[in-house]
Amino acid sequence: MHDLLIKNASLPDGQRGIDILIRNGKISAIGPAIYADGIPQIDAGGDLVCSPFVDAHFHMDAVLSYGLPRVNESGTLLEGISLWGELKPQLTKEALISRALKYCEWAISQGLLAIRSHVDICDASLLAVEALLEVRERMKGLIDIQLVAFPQDGLLRSSGAYTQLIRALDMGVDVIGGIPHFERTMSAGAESVQILCRLAAERGLMVDMHCDESDDPLSRHIETLCEQTIHYRLQGKVAGSHLTSMHSMDNYYVSKLLPLMKESGVAAIANPLINITLQGRHDSYPKRRGMTRVPEMLNYQIPVAFGHDCVMDPWYSLGSGDMLEVASMGLHVAQLTSQKGMRACFDAVTTVPAEIMGLSQFGLRPGCEGSLVVLDVGDPVEALRLRPVRRYVIRRGQVIAKTEAPRTRLMMNGNTSDISRRFHD
Repeated sequence: MHDLLIKNASLPDGQRGIDILIRNGKISAIGPAIYADGIPQIDAGGDLVCSPFVDAHFHMDAVLSYGLPRVNESGTLLEGISLWGELKPQLTKEALISRALKYCEWAISQGLLAIRSHVDICDASLLAVEALLEVRERMKGLIDIQLVAFPQDGLLRSSGAYTQLIRALDMGVDVIGGIPHFERTMSAGAESVQILCRLAAERGLMVDMHCDESDDPLSRHIETLCEQTIHYRLQGKVAGSHLTSMHSMDNYYVSKLLPLMKESGVAAIANPLINITLQGRHDSYPKRRGMTRVPEMLNYQIPVAFGHDCVMDPWYSLGSGDMLEVASMGLHVAQLTSQKGMRACFDAVTTVPAEIMGLSQFGLRPGCEGSLVVLDVGDPVEALRLRPVRRYVIRRGQVIAKTEAPRTRLMMNGNTSDISRRFHD
């Protein structure tokens, strides 16, 4: 644990000229004009200091596997699943660990200090589970990794999936996952939701299901997930990821669904980069973009987080671990261009996913873990616009990554001047 004093910070809530004192790895004081002798100091220079970026939906077992065994030519979800099925027999524990560790380095450099990663358990060897448990242990001092037991090929559709899911949980996987829309029938999907929620209640675990990742407006497993959440009293412990079918549902049905989601306490995790890439592939024009109804959920005060989902894997050929890129795409697709909407997008990759994942140690208040990010901008909206470098990434009071702020010099008409792209400098 380390001591550190950050001077002259701007905070996401608009406060400026604020100092943050970290003692023994935890925030001990926040306010103007804090003095502490004999400890390291950082002058934020008015730049934004925020809690760490958090990715509430990712697939670390597939990360950086792009092109193996071949490229997804159609760009569809189903071809991606098929490709992953071809790749699984070729996977090695060493390669899985190597790729995941490399991505963790990318994430840390971007101030991304917590990831919820789904891990495929539809493999009798549970090779990916073993690999990511090792990665979680090796990186625990730098980044929090929360693992979800994910039956990629369907809990009921894939032989042995339930038994393997139980084994994964017994090995130390944290969260129960599911994919009801990939079962053979709608009724089988509903049955899988019930089985998994009952298991979560019995074990006292959180639930995060890939739910209705489809353009089919009749894919309504989110309704079952909400009902089962209420039935098993899992409020506040359940998330529905993707929910892309809501993009295609009629407004009357959604007007009933949103109050049910609010009542159940089920959170939503949208994945803007991936949702708008994979969905609508069967459309000509008008072409649906597929992302779930984020503004409507926000209006109902339903917790909404954004996830990166994929980086260079069978489903997505791009990505760098920058959660501000994710938030920026979410802002544009959801048309959240008001000041309130843009700040909600910043929250969707910082504070909200931390709450969904139960990471109460993250935050900007005394008693929270001294894990913070100093960005080369003055406020959250400017961060979304410029996607700046992370000047400092701090973990429990220790600087673990540092990036020099870039400066551009413009030379015109014999004059030289430094250029800043900030709106308020």
